[in-house]
Amino acid sequence: MTTTAIPAGRNPTPSSDADERTAYVALALTDQIGGRRLAALLSAFGSASNVLHVARHPPVTRDAALASALRHARAASPADAQATVIQCERSGIALLIPGDAAYPPALRSIPDPPAMLFARGDVSLASRPAIAVIGSRDHSRYGREVAALISSAAADAGLVVVSGMARGLDAVAHSSTLDREGLTIGVLGNGIGVVYPAANAALYARVEQRGLLLTEHPPGERPLPGSFPRRNRLISGLANVIVVVEAAEGSGTLVTVSCALEQGREVMAVPGPITSPTSVGTNRLIRDGAEPLLAADDLLAKFAMQTVARPIPQGEEPVCTLSGEEALVFNVTNHEPRLVDDIAQATGLPMGILLGLLCGLELGGLVEQLPGGWFRRAARR
Repeated sequence: MTTTAIPAGRNPTPSSDADERTAYVALALTDQIGGRRLAALLSAFGSASNVLHVARHPPVTRDAALASALRHARAASPADAQATVIQCERSGIALLIPGDAAYPPALRSIPDPPAMLFARGDVSLASRPAIAVIGSRDHSRYGREVAALISSAAADAGLVVVSGMARGLDAVAHSSTLDREGLTIGVLGNGIGVVYPAANAALYARVEQRGLLLTEHPPGERPLPGSFPRRNRLISGLANVIVVVEAAEGSGTLVTVSCALEQGREVMAVPGPITSPTSVGTNRLIRDGAEPLLAADDLLAKFAMQTVARPIPQGEEPVCTLSGEEALVFNVTNHEPRLVDDIAQATGLPMGILLGLLCGLELGGLVEQLPGGWFRRAARR
């Protein structure tokens, strides 16, 4: 794009930092001005305040794209921007722009970085090593078990688990992480304050209180057509590794995979039964070169981590102190493999809680997981 100078005699009075920030927010909130157009305008005119000034007195330019961007910039409203800033301050929402130190560094380098972000919770989580756990809304029981196991292992390792706050495996990833007192980021396709889907209201509150909600939509904005595919680039952009648990043919999950590949992120896929519709996408990803994820250690190895095993004594009982529920689960395992469904029936524990307990026992070296949802007591050492 050819740089167009501000016409002589029209240079605005230098603005304060606060005025410049308001001008930037005004442009970022304007329909039809996305991150790319805003970046082009700033490159051409040096500052957001200059852009607003020039938009009112547009220069003659043969650059059609620049002329179009300036026409849209005329609709920018500093008053609306200031109202949004005040609303965020009153609601405990952090408004982040690329020049802010708290703006997630991983998102600065993606092909289409968000011009503005709204965050509620622990913003520092967006700067930590992270995995994205994604998958089908209409998942299988196998998919749920794997998503819970992987998210729990990541949580225990101190990794941030990122997902999209949708129903299905997104919700499993967030809730399993929080159940392990782990760190999680929910990336929204709407504004903070809007719970979508409504069934995730309790989960939304948990993530808000103990993790981070992040979105590029202003507070209170309802989901719009195209919001969720664009949200997916933020899910992959925040993560070092993207784990695809289940994906049916044509699943929106595969949009996130495309974003991840464009961003240079690593993609791992969980293999599934060839007869399962929800594993068609993951199996094809593996066929096309994605690394299969066969155990939690496959993922943790990407971060130079591994599950930490505590030694098991020569006797049948562990020397480490177990909680009542952990002891219950340990006592119904034996050295012969046992299906997780049978363990659930024997203990009477909900599957989500049971998987978290089994993951903890596995990390402690007390039980080991086998393919297909089987567990057995670890060999004595």
